[in-house]
Amino acid sequence: MSAWDRFAETFLNGEVLARYLPSILGGVWVTVELSLLIVVAGILLGTALACLRAYRIAPLSLLIVVFADVFRSLPPLVLILMGYFGLPNVGFTLSAFAVLFVILTLTLAAFTEEIVWAGITATPKGQWEAARSTGMGFSQTLVWVVLPQAVRMVIPPLTNRAIAITKMTALGSVIGVPDILNQATTAQSFSGNASPLLLASALYVLLFLPLVIASRRLEARFAWRT
Repeated sequence: MSAWDRFAETFLNGEVLARYLPSILGGVWVTVELSLLIVVAGILLGTALACLRAYRIAPLSLLIVVFADVFRSLPPLVLILMGYFGLPNVGFTLSAFAVLFVILTLTLAAFTEEIVWAGITATPKGQWEAARSTGMGFSQTLVWVVLPQAVRMVIPPLTNRAIAITKMTALGSVIGVPDILNQATTAQSFSGNASPLLLASALYVLLFLPLVIASRRLEARFAWRT
């Protein structure tokens, strides 16, 4: 058997791929569903926290800063394992899907809060003063004048962070979330063949490469022009 034949038998085994393709494609829908939920919930929560921080209420701002620092510092895998295996010990049980969603949403929210907060503080003071001089209140100025400018400035880091977090859905395989990686590793274990893992890799590329390309176009679309 030639080297190519051995490679094809190990990574491109048609019989193995045909047998496990339906279950791996089922994992694609789980990954897509999780990714969409995490991105929407994480960005909305993080943006809301950044807006609350703008009111500069000392106790509230401190809590937000602590939340952001903790979730940006701890590895998501550690939090996922703590949530899935630790919470039942105190009488609070969540499904593997729910644990992964909550942890990654909070992680993305922590990064989003810091990114959007940086955009709010980078908005020229004159924008605040001009809006307030027209009779707009603080909240109106924040929501209708400052926040749109802040979001536009932070589109590049925000999209990059969102993509990075959604790829972490693969961590759900360690607690049994039936995503692409979980289904592929299960198939690899039962078949004794690496073809499902190569298929999983190709599916990840098909899913996330368009997002990377779209993020580049989004960055160009909302870039400040001089």
